[in-house]
Amino acid sequence: MLKFLNILCAFLFAALLAACGEDEHPIKVSLGNREEITVKAPQPAYTYAYLPQYSHTESFNRHQLLVAYLAEETGLPIRQVFPDTFAQHISMFGQGKIDISFSNPFVYVDLANRFGAKAMARIVEKDGRAEFRGQIIARRDNEAIQSVEDCRGKSWVAVDPSSAGGYLFPLALFDDHGLTLRDFKEVVFSGGRQENVILGVYTGLHDFGTIREGALKVVENKIDINQIRIITTTRPYPGWVYAYSPRLAQSSVDKIRAAMLKLDYAHNPRHRAILDAAYFIGFVPSDDRDFDPIRELTWKVERESE
Repeated sequence: MLKFLNILCAFLFAALLAACGEDEHPIKVSLGNREEITVKAPQPAYTYAYLPQYSHTESFNRHQLLVAYLAEETGLPIRQVFPDTFAQHISMFGQGKIDISFSNPFVYVDLANRFGAKAMARIVEKDGRAEFRGQIIARRDNEAIQSVEDCRGKSWVAVDPSSAGGYLFPLALFDDHGLTLRDFKEVVFSGGRQENVILGVYTGLHDFGTIREGALKVVENKIDINQIRIITTTRPYPGWVYAYSPRLAQSSVDKIRAAMLKLDYAHNPRHRAILDAAYFIGFVPSDDRDFDPIRELTWKVERESE
């Protein structure tokens, strides 16, 4: 048997040598017959952007079902785009790269004043209000901060200069308590991410932070949020708003608004899943006049920042 295997191996080796011998003819490749490969451009679609207060992954997970629903319900092509920062969101809207903006009321007022954005609908928060609030947080074991006044002379981490709940609402609250920006050791921004504010406080990098109400739930599976204490909560202000570019046809706007208002959290299981993913429970109609209190607050904040 061993002798047979040796003979077989020798035969196969000889056949391999013959195949690779000098008689082998090279294969000619003609470069004249070429086929151009083209990359298809994305189909035209209305662009939908969530002001990036969380990571892109979180933004996608929260809104993918809603975007798909709106496209299906209206028959309009809609796709989500992902600005990296608050400033980029504003810039992209001005450049015509965002058609449907979901943002906080301060950013909306900026978009309306500069680029003619128009309010379409406000969201209804989990607590049933079309308003929201900011919060001041510190580590539970930080005994030096028990009240708003105790934040004086401390390190403050906030979300972004344009963040409503994560900066501007608390800034107005500090002003009500006689604290100005000069009264803090430092004010550091987290790059527009609520999670980064919470982690900055949790790890002790900063004495206190400011976030929008409800943001702690985003990190409850990553850290022990029982180690975070809410110092206080601001008064409520008009909630997050869907706005549209003045370039959109009114017929398209009407379809999108109608689809939003049609969502029924209480009685439609599919709608409930869409809204649960987005962390709100419905919509109410909205127009620009709803945000006059924000304009007044903007004036107050700008005076404070001078």
